Amino acid sequence: MQFARTLPKELVHRAAIAEVFLTDAKRPSEDEVLLAAQLPRLHAFHDDTLAPRTHHDPFMLLEACRQAIFVVAHRYLGVPLGHKFLLRAVESDVLDPTALVPGNTPTEAVIAARVGERLRSRSGMTGLRLAFTVTIRGRPAMSARIDYSWMRPRDWTRLRAGQRGALGLSGRPVALRGPRADAALVGRRDPANVVISPPRTTGDGGSAARLVARTTHPTLYDHWVDHVPGMLELEACRQLALTAAVAAGALRTPTALPVGLSARFHRFAEMDLPLLCLTAPVLPGADVECALHQLGAPVAEARIGFADRDTAGLAAVAGIAGAAPGHLPGGRGTALT
Repeated sequence: MQFARTLPKELVHRAAIAEVFLTDAKRPSEDEVLLAAQLPRLHAFHDDTLAPRTHHDPFMLLEACRQAIFVVAHRYLGVPLGHKFLLRAVESDVLDPTALVPGNTPTEAVIAARVGERLRSRSGMTGLRLAFTVTIRGRPAMSARIDYSWMRPRDWTRLRAGQRGALGLSGRPVALRGPRADAALVGRRDPANVVISPPRTTGDGGSAARLVARTTHPTLYDHWVDHVPGMLELEACRQLALTAAVAAGALRTPTALPVGLSARFHRFAEMDLPLLCLTAPVLPGADVECALHQLGAPVAEARIGFADRDTAGLAAVAGIAGAAPGHLPGGRGTALT
């Protein structure tokens, strides 16, 4: 596997070369693809933290896996460039936190992607369930699973026009403006990387905030899409979950690492309508349960497990890495990747 140059940016659906993490791909068998990835030493979004940079952000490894779903579809399954992709479900678990420690050179990773299920309709294959193992310096660092599907551009245009029309929306969407939470509250240095409004406590003891989408963000909106991207939804859940866990005393600081994730997407989130992010009351030692709602309807739900960056907290993660991840109930949702 080579790490000398990135794969073509259009192959991984990115506009900026700097946002392409994958460098190579090969297909050892019909159901397996190996991919190479290089993680930057300092990324303006993923590495923006108030804490010392002791570990790579697991969400950056998840982004590398997300880019891999396009390579598998376009390069090895013949899905044409230009097709639209929908994120259905995402899971990830950090297996070895020590593998996430950055070195003095960019981190090189090998991602093994295995086809778990092929989704089909009368027109042929329409999606996949892929299982990933990310290996860094010979050590399995993270496992992940992504369920996704794709459709032709004309079908996408018809679908989105119908959905927006049913909501009374027309024309090019414009993201709603609003105040953002203080960067330190969500463990960030750069206010531009904050994606939620100032949180408030709900009547049941949970937390609530509105997702604040900035379409000029160079990572979360690397290219134009007509709705809130799935990875932005996950980041909003992470930021609100961190504030809720700190307020409840479950975490010491909002710089903890997301070491476990299970999420599914129900429908598109429109960027020109308020999108509410909610957490359930945080229980000691438990994952934080999150949900996104728009016009009173569920858009997505996630469960996130955190570990403080100190040695003791991450050692505990390594000790339970062999346990089966907690899966959300069945069902298939929708969010463009």
